[in-house]
Amino acid sequence: MKVLTLNFLSCAVKACKSSNDSFPLHPKEAELAQDEIELNPDLLVNVLPRIDWAALRTTSTELGFPTLPEQPPTAEDLQSNEELLKELHSLLLETQMMEGKLVCGHCGHEYAVREGIANFLLPSHLV
Repeated sequence: MKVLTLNFLSCAVKACKSSNDSFPLHPKEAELAQDEIELNPDLLVNVLPRIDWAALRTTSTELGFPTLPEQPPTAEDLQSNEELLKELHSLLLETQMMEGKLVCGHCGHEYAVREGIANFLLPSHLV
C-alpha cells in the first residue's frame, strides 16, 4: 500500500464517521519497501491539491521520514525545486507499507496490513 493511498483512508467503524480523529489512520509496526518508479513531475503537481497536507505530514513523521514543510508546496515550488519534487515522489509513490497495522486515532481499531493490502473487514459488532 503506497503512502499516497494512506492519505485517502479513514476508519470504517460506524461510530468514527463523525470524528476527525478517525483520519488519518496511524501506521504501527510498519515494514516499508521502496519501489523505484520513474519520476513524473506532472503527476505530483496534479495530485498535490487533492492531498490532505496535515495528514501527510503526520503519516510521514510516524513512518520516520524527515518533517515536511508546514504548508504544501505550490506547483511552481515543485517545478523549481527538484530536490523537494524527488522527496515527495519517493514518499508518495515509491514507499509502500508491506506489513503492519493501521490504527484509528478515535476508536483504536487496528486494521492489519499483509503483503501491502489492508484488511478493512470489520467484526459484526463494529458494523
